[in-house]
Amino acid sequence: MIKSVYIHIPFCNSICSYCDFCKFFYKKEWINKYLDSLKKEITDNYKGELIDTIYIGGGTPSSLDINELTKLFEIIKVFKLNNNYEFTIEFNVEDISSDKLELCKNNNVNRISIGVESFNKKHLNFLERNQDVNIKEKILLTKKYFNNINIDLIYALPNQSLKELEEDLDKYLELDIPHISCYSLILEEHTKLHNKNIKPINQDLDYDMYKLINNKLNEYNHYELSNYSKPGYESKHNLVYWNNEEYYGFGVGASGYINNIRYTNSKNIINYMNMKYSREEEIITKENNISYELILGFRKMSGININEFKKKYNIDIIDLYNIKELLNKKMLIIEDDNIFINKDYLYLSNEILVNFV
Repeated sequence: MIKSVYIHIPFCNSICSYCDFCKFFYKKEWINKYLDSLKKEITDNYKGELIDTIYIGGGTPSSLDINELTKLFEIIKVFKLNNNYEFTIEFNVEDISSDKLELCKNNNVNRISIGVESFNKKHLNFLERNQDVNIKEKILLTKKYFNNINIDLIYALPNQSLKELEEDLDKYLELDIPHISCYSLILEEHTKLHNKNIKPINQDLDYDMYKLINNKLNEYNHYELSNYSKPGYESKHNLVYWNNEEYYGFGVGASGYINNIRYTNSKNIINYMNMKYSREEEIITKENNISYELILGFRKMSGININEFKKKYNIDIIDLYNIKELLNKKMLIIEDDNIFINKDYLYLSNEILVNFV
């Protein structure tokens, strides 16, 4: 049963140097046509299920003006929401305003995810984040309307010191936000940074930064490799991904997972606006699904429940891939019927997860 919906809004007022998501410069003449096509895609595919989570991502959903956001929310009203739903929309700091926050609150949104990334002007300029505003004021304004808030942090930037990262973390903690996502900078292909041939930082420094984050955020629940929350504020929507559950994906370049098919919509904005969605599809075999289950499930600190895995696949997880070898090396641990990555090896998680590809 599908219980989650992802909606992609690809428009941005500026393009960040590190971003490899499907995005386009905001063009007012495109918005209504895009939203009309989004409405048709949703109408043609949504089967009326009771929905637990909605996530509007981008791009920059908050780049839409009040009228455009109102139209988007009218389209989304077709979804039947569970009583205990989570409805997230992404905001850039500079877009935060009382009008937009109030509009979101009046249209069932109950979680805001804000792309802060850093308080340091030097690093914001490097990331090409257009945030010539008082970040703290904008976050405090958001807190007047919403309790459930996430803020993003990007670290491991070239020329970033441990002291600078610590200063950022102290400012994040001062805000008393219930959820923080921390991402080490990845130099993806087709990004400005990759095209400039920017090199990653020294691996030892990257590791020291990761340890610093864990130490500074020690009062948060580190429940997924990159995510930290206060009790009860874990992202329900992202847990759908990590639990390898099915979900709708709507919008240009959006991905979804339905009836054992993983799909990605066309990334061609002109085609999408002309209602030509042309999905790429991958039919998921049992073997594929097991691989996804391991790669996604081991991202969680709690890992994978051995008994639930056996019920789902009729296979003992310990007999798969290199699980026994990883257990012998203490890279994986079993505790209370759960198998998970040893905290001492979390920083090397990619080297562990590659075993299951």
